[in-house]
Amino acid sequence: MDPAPVPVADAPPAEPAAARKARPIELSGSFRHEGQRLCYTEYGSGDRVVVLMHGIMFTRRMHAPLARRLARAGFRVVTLDLLGHGDSDRPTQSWRYSMPAFGEQAVALLDHLEIEDAVVGGTSLGANVALEVAVAAPSRTRGLIVEMPVLDNAIIAGLLTFAPLLFAARFLPATVRGVSLAAHLVPHGNQWVDVITDTLSQEPAPMAALLHGVLFGRIAPPKSIRGTITTPTLVIGHEGDPIHPFGDAGSLAEDLPNAEFVQARSPVELRFDPKRLSAAIRDFAFRRYPA
Repeated sequence: MDPAPVPVADAPPAEPAAARKARPIELSGSFRHEGQRLCYTEYGSGDRVVVLMHGIMFTRRMHAPLARRLARAGFRVVTLDLLGHGDSDRPTQSWRYSMPAFGEQAVALLDHLEIEDAVVGGTSLGANVALEVAVAAPSRTRGLIVEMPVLDNAIIAGLLTFAPLLFAARFLPATVRGVSLAAHLVPHGNQWVDVITDTLSQEPAPMAALLHGVLFGRIAPPKSIRGTITTPTLVIGHEGDPIHPFGDAGSLAEDLPNAEFVQARSPVELRFDPKRLSAAIRDFAFRRYPA
C-alpha cells in the first residue's frame, strides 16, 4: 500500500515586488575529481546548504528556478553538472559512469566547497544519486530530496526509452550530431527552451558511454540497503510517467525509515506550477536546519 501523502503547507504571503525581482548572487565554478572537470553553480549564501542534481542527459540548468527560490528563502544552493552532462567533462569510457560514481562526485563537490554536510537532492537520475550519497557518506547528508526516483518498476520503461538512444549513439552517430546541430540553432533565453536544447546537444561517443554505464550498472541502492538509510528524506512522486512510476516513489517512502511523502499533481508540477512543491521542499530543508 502506498504511504499516505504528508500535507503540504501553503506558501507564505507573496513577497513585495522588489524582493521578487531581486535575484540571489549566482557564481559558477569547477573542480577536478579523478582527473575530470566538474562544473557547478552556487546561488545565495549562508550555512544552510542544499545540493541539487539533474536528470539523465539534462544539466544543472534544470534546477535553476528552484535554486533561486531556495536562495531567496535564505539557503546556499549548489547545482552540479555530473560527469557527462552540461559543462562538465564528457569522457568516452563507459566505466566512468555509474550511480555510485555520481554519488562520489557529489561528495567531492562538498569537499571542494568545504561543506561539512548538506541537504542533498535531485530529480530522476539525480534522485538516485542522492540515495547513493546517503549510502556512501551518511554523515554528509542532513536530508534528502528525492523527486521521481527510478527503481525496480521503471526498468522496462527505461530500457525501452533509452536503449534506442544508445543504439543511435553507437551505430547512427550522424543522427545524434544532426539533432545537436539543430538544437544549437534554436534561440536561447527561455528557461525551458534552454533546458531542452541543452539536453539535445550531445556528442555520440560520450552519450553512448553515459547511457551504457548507467543502463547496465547499479540503478539504485537495492532494497536491502535502502532500509538502512536513516537520513530524513522527502520523497516526491507522481502518476502518469512510466519511467518514474508512482509505485517506485511509494515503495521508496515505505523502505526508508524516516521518509515523508508528497504526491505531485503531474510530472511537471515543480517546473510549471512550482508554488506548492517548492514550499514543501523549502519547509523540509528548514526543518533539517533547526534554529
